[in-house]
Amino acid sequence: MTGPARAPYIVAEGIDGAGKSTLLRALAARWTARGWTVRLRSEPADPALGAEAARRSGDDPMESALAFTLDRARAAPGLRADLRSPGIVLQDRSFYSTLAYQGAALPPPARAAVARLQRLVTPLPDRVLWLDVPVREALDRMERRGAPRAPLERRATLDRVRREYGRLCRPPRWIRLDARPDPERLAERADRSLAGFLARRAPRDRPGRSG
Repeated sequence: MTGPARAPYIVAEGIDGAGKSTLLRALAARWTARGWTVRLRSEPADPALGAEAARRSGDDPMESALAFTLDRARAAPGLRADLRSPGIVLQDRSFYSTLAYQGAALPPPARAAVARLQRLVTPLPDRVLWLDVPVREALDRMERRGAPRAPLERRATLDRVRREYGRLCRPPRWIRLDARPDPERLAERADRSLAGFLARRAPRDRPGRSG
């Protein structure tokens, strides 16, 4: 689904603890206050399937990648419906998370096969906000939350995933943001980085017009 009828589709990516959910909520609040319609989504769409996929990641990254892809395929009709509506679609994670977390643990041919599969089951994001943060700081943030650490939140895994995000990062689709500043400053930087893109791509739902 391409062309002017599609709503802008923006996703946030980064290792666990980077602040993706916080940033998207802040952007949604900013843009809603300006009159935009904002639809927030997240992956995995099915928490139970996502938890099982994450659990399998250490033992069988391909099986885990396929489970995340199944979740993505099930959610795709709802995503496509949102993209046909006026406004902006913001999503916490996308298929790039599968390429970074599971794909980085696979040999190159299998990694390429997983990448091809993603493009068959789900739309490609228009912009990717990569929240890049040192692994040590991300782990410190997760420790302050007090929640048990998930299987994919080990330091060696996050080091590998962060490197893979660096490999995937390709401007202009990707926008790298230093995620160390406080959330308000980070939201301001993300907002500025997307201003020109949104001015070009969201004409159906400009502030001041009815949606």
